[in-house]
Amino acid sequence: MKNLFKLIFGLAIIFSFLGCNDYLDIVPDRTQEVSLMFERKDAAYTALVTCYSYLPQNDDLYGTFALSSDEITTPFAKEPNSIKLMKGEQNADDPIMNYWSGYSGGKYQGSLWDGIRSCNLLIDNIDSVVDMDQEEKNSWAAEAKLLKAYYHFLLAIHYGPIPIVDSNLSIDSSDEELRVFREPVDDVFAYILQTIDNAVIDLPKRVMTTNDLGRMDQVIAHALKSKVTLYAASPLFNGNSEFYSDFIDHKGNPFFSQNIDVAKWEVAALAAESAISIALEQGISMFSFSDTPSTFDSTNYRDNFFYRTLYDLKYSIIDPWNSELIWGDSSPVNSWWRIQSGVLMKNPTASSVEAAWQWISPSLRMAELFYSKNGIPIDEDLDFDYDNRYEVVRVERDQEQYAKPYNRTVRLHLNREPRFYSSLGFDTGQYRAWGELWTLRMRKGQTHGRIAQTSDYLITGYALKKLVHPDSEGDTYDKVVRYPWPNSRLAELYLNYAEAMNEAYGPSQEVYDALNIIRNRASVPNIEEIWSDATIVKTPNKHTTKDGLRQIIQQERMIELAFEGHRYNDIRRWKLADEYFNTAIFGWSVDESTEAAFYQTKQVGVRSFLSPRDYLHPIKTSELTTNPNLIQNPNW
Repeated sequence: MKNLFKLIFGLAIIFSFLGCNDYLDIVPDRTQEVSLMFERKDAAYTALVTCYSYLPQNDDLYGTFALSSDEITTPFAKEPNSIKLMKGEQNADDPIMNYWSGYSGGKYQGSLWDGIRSCNLLIDNIDSVVDMDQEEKNSWAAEAKLLKAYYHFLLAIHYGPIPIVDSNLSIDSSDEELRVFREPVDDVFAYILQTIDNAVIDLPKRVMTTNDLGRMDQVIAHALKSKVTLYAASPLFNGNSEFYSDFIDHKGNPFFSQNIDVAKWEVAALAAESAISIALEQGISMFSFSDTPSTFDSTNYRDNFFYRTLYDLKYSIIDPWNSELIWGDSSPVNSWWRIQSGVLMKNPTASSVEAAWQWISPSLRMAELFYSKNGIPIDEDLDFDYDNRYEVVRVERDQEQYAKPYNRTVRLHLNREPRFYSSLGFDTGQYRAWGELWTLRMRKGQTHGRIAQTSDYLITGYALKKLVHPDSEGDTYDKVVRYPWPNSRLAELYLNYAEAMNEAYGPSQEVYDALNIIRNRASVPNIEEIWSDATIVKTPNKHTTKDGLRQIIQQERMIELAFEGHRYNDIRRWKLADEYFNTAIFGWSVDESTEAAFYQTKQVGVRSFLSPRDYLHPIKTSELTTNPNLIQNPNW
């Protein structure tokens, strides 16, 4: 079989003309073309490709929700849609990041209703293909079912109650039949879960052949089921009377359940446990680096456990199709708009830096989020001088694994956990790219700092290392080493399980064990050990209460999955946007050249979230005109 995903982009363009402009136009109005589409396997394959073509491009710099939060910021001149969204520029007449109607990014994101229509078309017609056996027909239909479930899920977590479109309407449907209604959130989630269950039966256990990597299989299906049940149980969707007591459907019933149902967390715990078990059975495992390290790291890698941990963490993201990856995006890899170009730093000695943009910059809040070397928040660690974290100090010889010895940096950058150093580049810290190991000099006029008034610079003084492959070179786009974006990996499933178990049953060893699997890979102490040590932790035994452990789990998740596209939706489903998304964005004073002036915190941006309005996205006004049965989301 040809590689499915090499065809997606070209065929998606073709099918965008055959598809509908409005999700309500779900009638296959070209009956003859449809019959030809499913006459032979090759033609039907094109229909399958079209189903996949609507998958959001999560590393599309201009169209991804991975940048929608307080994690990163950019210079004003370089703001992508996600930053505009988080600055409060959303509107109902022309919504930003509009899954409902489609929107432009680097790659055009088609309406997910069109994607659902394409899936229904294949499901309804695949049995007509004459040169396929029934097992293969069932498998293709199952792929389309799982994609359809996923598209419904993405619409649900952004819009809440949505129409359920399980089949395309017939050609003689009346106008009123086309004017569908939004359905209660619980009904939507129940439909999604049932559709996943229907798909799993006919999916292959695991797709491992090179040409088909990224296609739907049972491991992906169970991971998706874990995510869906987790969201269905979360405060935004589970008994949300605080926000949505007056948000009612066409029958006068609340769109959102008004009573919290703890049983939903029990369902989520079982789904996560099952997903983990099935993943492990199919060879999925927490990643451990086993290749040859870069030449400049070879000695340290051999002699220093800290460096081996950095490689384990780094390559768990950037090593293509590694053991931890459950579901990766395998679309064409050298497109100019991929996020890796935005995060890759320029080589100041290179003649060309075409594909290294150097303007995606983590916020100071993210630098403070990661743990101390003891595996606890820096404001909880009695060994960490939190009150003086911005004080400039000399890097000592025994701190050389953190920064360049005898140079100076702030305390905040020293004695932190390995995930801090594998994720963030900072002044006097190390950075691997262009086949080199750099000591970063981030002040204005220095090697890696802002030059004159260029708009390509790191506005907070931090570089995002996590998403950069060390072998990347930015002189041309084909030298930026790409990798499948981690739509789902095993660490996420352990975090899902820990969260659901704590919410359902409270603290337990099962919860600690799940978290410790992730923490062990990051070389930080076990939860129950470090949080019980009153000589190190300011508030010992926090992990023994449900509320305390919830906070620990949430921070663990925000650290482990940082910059991978989870934070925006996690903060929303936890109903914590007022705490995180109504805030100024701070960094260092990167337009300063002296040490004292550079290490002054400076506001470099803002996040504006109007609660509760912005928890759900608006439906485009023109859609409401086309279908008066739709009800706009509250406060839009």
